[in-house]
Order: sequence, then structure tokens, then C-alpha cells
Amino acid sequence: MLKIAVIGAGSLLGRELVDTLEPRECSVLPLSQGTMTRDEEFGDMVMFAPEASLLEGIELVILTETPTVPDLLTGYQGRVLDLRAEPEASLDPMPLAGGWPKGKIALRGRPALEQVLGTVPQLVEGLGEVSGTHLQSVAHLGDRGVDGLMEQTAAIFKGEDPEIETLGYRAAFEVVPQVPRGRMITVKVPAFHGDLLILHLRAAEGSTLSRVATPPQGVEWHEHPASSREVAVSPYLLAHFAPAEEGRAGILTLGFDPILWGVLRPTLRLLEL
Repeated sequence: MLKIAVIGAGSLLGRELVDTLEPRECSVLPLSQGTMTRDEEFGDMVMFAPEASLLEGIELVILTETPTVPDLLTGYQGRVLDLRAEPEASLDPMPLAGGWPKGKIALRGRPALEQVLGTVPQLVEGLGEVSGTHLQSVAHLGDRGVDGLMEQTAAIFKGEDPEIETLGYRAAFEVVPQVPRGRMITVKVPAFHGDLLILHLRAAEGSTLSRVATPPQGVEWHEHPASSREVAVSPYLLAHFAPAEEGRAGILTLGFDPILWGVLRPTLRLLEL
């Protein structure tokens, strides 16, 4: 039985990790950061304040938040998986396929968008040029994103100017394009969960685009482009391909939840659970 400690178990991502890992063949120690709220103290999940002594015998530490206890991991000999929103950049990213690489002690998570783009060559044959738009919900920010959008929405309904310190920008009832990066642009949308990636595909010279009949594990073909609501409750990457111009071009719509699909599924695959 794999012994795992989740640091930041009170966060949105931390709670989802504990709930996902506990039913499997592992023992999970939920460690809460800072003072627990009343709901946390009397909730279903029993959490503990992080102490170095609690990590004795733990084989894997998963970071969803930065430890508030100084030197908590000093001397820790087990593996570390850094799933924070801003992980340690010097760490190797988790592989896109397969289990934990031999000889690696610490890994960082990959952005969900990066993982999604990595699946595109496995979904459509004959690819040439790819460009697109990423419609990004606030779920990738965890509790900060969900709480921030809720607070801004409530303030606007009251006729007040929403505070933007939590999110860093005005999100409620706003669509906010970001600066394009190459052929991709991210647009922040006022949705709590569920991201959509709309890709414009052009076929390679002398080729035509065609959908791969059997998608890779974790992907499902949909008869229609998925809505953010459908995506938000699915652990799968929901894909829809619409060819045009006799297969020379097409639109590939990919829907994914940055936590359910972008973190939980690859973590289970990495740990072979």
C-alpha cells in the first residue's frame, strides 16, 4: 500500500486528490495549511497540521500548496510530486505517458493545456498547421479562482464595483483575451469549471485530415462540441472533429477540466493506481 501525504489537503485540488486517492490501494495523510475553517474541522475529511515527524514512513509527498512550516521537507527521503499552480521550475515534468520514471525523486505537474496539445497528433492524422483559442475557466486557480469569481459576481448583482485583488483581474461577466503566444491565444471566460480548446487545423502538403477511430486512453469522441458544463463533470477529454474543404482543413474542439482531467487522471496514471 503506497503511503502518500497531501500538503494543502484543504484546498480545492487537495480535497479532490484525497477523495480520489483514498479508495485506491494507498494510505493518504491529509495535511492542512494554516488554521482550519469550521467546515474543515467538522467535515468528513480529518486533516492534520503539517509536521516533519508525520512524514516518517511516507513514500510520496504531493504538494498542492507551499508548506507554511519551515524546512518541512528537509531531510525527507521519499518522492515529491509538485502540483502547485507555480511548481518548482527546475524539476522535470511528469511524462505524458507511462508511470513514474526510474531514478527520478521529484517531478512537477504539466499544465493541462500542454497535456491536451500533446494528444492532438494522436487524434487527427495528416496534420500540418495548428492554431487555436483556449477558453479558460477559473478552475485552474483552485479555491482562489472559484471564490474570486463568486465574490465578483455577487458584488456586481448588488450594483457594486467588484474587488479584483483575489484574481488579479475583473472576471465576472467579462471575456478577457490574453496576448497570443505563437498560433495560440488564451481567452479567460467567466466560467467556474470546464475549459475548451478550439483548434483550426490545416492538412500537411499532399495529405488530408482524418479522425483517428480509437482515441488514446482518457479521450472520448463526442457527437457534438462539448459545453463547459459537460466538461466540468467528466474525467475525460471530450473531443469533436469537424472536417471541411474535402479534408484539407477542419476544426477540432477539445473540452477538459483542468483538475479532473489535467491533474487527477495523470496523477493516477503516474502512480499506476
